[in-house]
Amino acid sequence: MNSVQENEEYPLSLLQAISAHDQNAMRSFYELFQSTVYAFAIKRLGSQADALDVLNEVMFDVWNGAGRFEGRSRVKTWLLGITNFKVIDVLRKRGRNDHEELDEEIPDESNTGAFSEIAANNDAGLIRRCIEKMKDIHRQVVHLAFFEELSYPEIAEVLGCPAGTVKTRMMHAKSGLKACLEALGLS
Repeated sequence: MNSVQENEEYPLSLLQAISAHDQNAMRSFYELFQSTVYAFAIKRLGSQADALDVLNEVMFDVWNGAGRFEGRSRVKTWLLGITNFKVIDVLRKRGRNDHEELDEEIPDESNTGAFSEIAANNDAGLIRRCIEKMKDIHRQVVHLAFFEELSYPEIAEVLGCPAGTVKTRMMHAKSGLKACLEALGLS
C-alpha cells in the first residue's frame, strides 16, 4: 500500500464521494480495500466463492451506506466490521459457530515479540500450516493483528466483542502456535 492509501483522509474523501453516488470513487474504494476484505473473508470462510460473495455484499453496503459512516473509527476498521458481520451470516447459514469463554484476567499482551521471533524463522510454510490448524476465532485475531495491523481495541470493534475476548483469543492463538511449532521442532 502506498502512503496516499494509508492516509486516512483518502478513504474518507472516497466515502464522501460514494455517498453522492460517485461511481469513480466507488471504483477507487473497491481497488483500495478489495484485497483486505477478501483476505479477511477467505481466512474465515475457506471458500473462494463465499469470500467473493462477502466482498460483493460488503461493497454493495458501502455503496448504499457510505453516508452513514460516522468517523468514530478508521475506515478500514469500519469496513472490516461490516465484513465480519457478513462472514458471521455465512457461517450461521452453514450451521457453524465457534464460541469461547471470556477470561478477563488475561494480561494485555499487545507486544508481538513472540510472533516476531517465530516470523524470523525461515520456514514460513510450517508457520502458515500451524496458523491454518488454529480455530477460526484464533486465526481471525492473528490475521487482524498481524496482517491488517489493527490494535486490540480495533479488533474488538471489528468483531463486536470486548477487548478482553480479543486478548483471550490471542493468548490461545499464541499458545497453540507455540505448541504446534514445538511439535514440528521449530521452537
